Amino acid sequence: MAKRLTTFSKFLITLLIVGAVAFAGYFFLNKTGAGQSLKDAAEAAQNEAENVGSSTATSEGGETTTAPAPTSTKRDKSLKGVSDDEILKVQLFTWGGYAPGVYFNEGFAANKRSRFYKEYGLLVEFILQDDFGASRQMWRTDQVNLFAATADALSGEMEGLVKYDPQIIMQTDWSRGGDAIVVTREIKNVNDLRGKKVAYTPGTPSMTFLVKTLEAAGMTIKDIKSVEMPDNPKAAAAFKTGNVDAACVWSPDDIFCVEAVKGARVLQSTKEASHLIADVFVGKKAYINANKDKIHKFYEGWMKGAAEINGSNSNKTKAAKLLGEGMGLTTEDMLGAIDVTRLTTHGDNQNFFGLDKSYTGVTGEELYRDMGEIFKSLNLAPSSFPDWRQTRYIGAVQAANLTGRQHEPEGGRKFAAPTKADEKLPELSSKPISITFPSGSATLGSNAKTLIDNQFSSVAKSFGNTRIRVEGNTDTDGSRDLNMRLSKQRAEAVAGYLQSEYGMNRNRFIIVGNGPDKPVAGCEQNQNARCKEKNRRTEFQLVGG
Repeated sequence: MAKRLTTFSKFLITLLIVGAVAFAGYFFLNKTGAGQSLKDAAEAAQNEAENVGSSTATSEGGETTTAPAPTSTKRDKSLKGVSDDEILKVQLFTWGGYAPGVYFNEGFAANKRSRFYKEYGLLVEFILQDDFGASRQMWRTDQVNLFAATADALSGEMEGLVKYDPQIIMQTDWSRGGDAIVVTREIKNVNDLRGKKVAYTPGTPSMTFLVKTLEAAGMTIKDIKSVEMPDNPKAAAAFKTGNVDAACVWSPDDIFCVEAVKGARVLQSTKEASHLIADVFVGKKAYINANKDKIHKFYEGWMKGAAEINGSNSNKTKAAKLLGEGMGLTTEDMLGAIDVTRLTTHGDNQNFFGLDKSYTGVTGEELYRDMGEIFKSLNLAPSSFPDWRQTRYIGAVQAANLTGRQHEPEGGRKFAAPTKADEKLPELSSKPISITFPSGSATLGSNAKTLIDNQFSSVAKSFGNTRIRVEGNTDTDGSRDLNMRLSKQRAEAVAGYLQSEYGMNRNRFIIVGNGPDKPVAGCEQNQNARCKEKNRRTEFQLVGG
């Protein structure tokens, strides 16, 4: 006769069965591929649920705001238990210039495969937020620690940022074709924009590009018919529908505009204006001071990434793949996006922040200050905004331990010696400046040098990939042979000054002496002293090729 199980025996058997089931479940989830896939799917669903909808944040004044949700970044499983405060969170726009950081981080998410973590013990998370206003609100409410901006347009944002003491910590890139002006077929050069309808977005890098392009032609924003648009895609749409004669757009909208409008073309882009749009990262002074170690490590790792991408096509392809995965674009799209930038090195940053006193090119201070004054005059910047010293943090650049040719600054474009044919090349823009010489002399006086400094040097530096044609002109006083020779000597004196004072390549200059042969319209006969003065001029022309 079988023995009956006691209550205690039944309890023990039950425990053994439950334990066996639990062990089997644990083994399935953690030791098999199918189980791991099931866990990943559950975790992804949870993350998606947590990131659905809009992100809300409480502002400093206690007001709750709603912004478009950023692209969610899945938290790596190895970081469970890591607090947000331990992670450096960086906002990005869809832009190829951010390739070095994403490449060095092995993607957007904070993770322990990242070289930021392996080499520096730093956890970094990149957050894609293309809505401009939302990106600033995320920074104000500490959802991100750094936001993306450009040095030229930052002054126009200061009214909403100044109380947070914003500081630029680094330059990530120069735009090299990412910004463009598209025009209809009848517009042959920048001077032809006078009186034409031009669409652009106020207070943005596109406006910076437009203002500086007009300046190269001796014009201002008042010389065109401004058509202000809320964003660059709408500026492109206005051009494609024939509502404007020209538009300032971002790549790849320039390609789409040219395809859509017969005879349309790109008039100029930041391929020519090579030192005008500088992308940067900005943080709060209080955060930077409390987290200098993180900022310094972030900067140094980013610069390593930039040097590696600049020196290797395979590294660039890897960066494009990682960038595309985070931005929802193909690797080919992102390769194109990287190619319209100059990924700046440690040496470039030293120049940008003015730390190399021998550098004579464009600095961040120059961009910030000059465009700040222009934006202020157009009521697009507050009447008083912080000066450059208050707006930049140079500690990361100074602390970096980066040596070797891969970290050196970019050299200027190498120009071949100009030819006779270059004298007849069509100009991109033309800027007359009346530079006075003593009678019969080609020696620049102090007033003439000041005119060059104030009216042309900035243009020449910003449009670093163009040739400069310097044309000397005279009145009809004296012999023709003397005037032909003198006009060329004066043009050469101007080019020589730009070369010696600003380190410009001598081969960049095309020297032309017109003598009395190209008088100003209305003064063809040199009929009075005023006309003679107008005809004694030096004209600067930006020339492609």
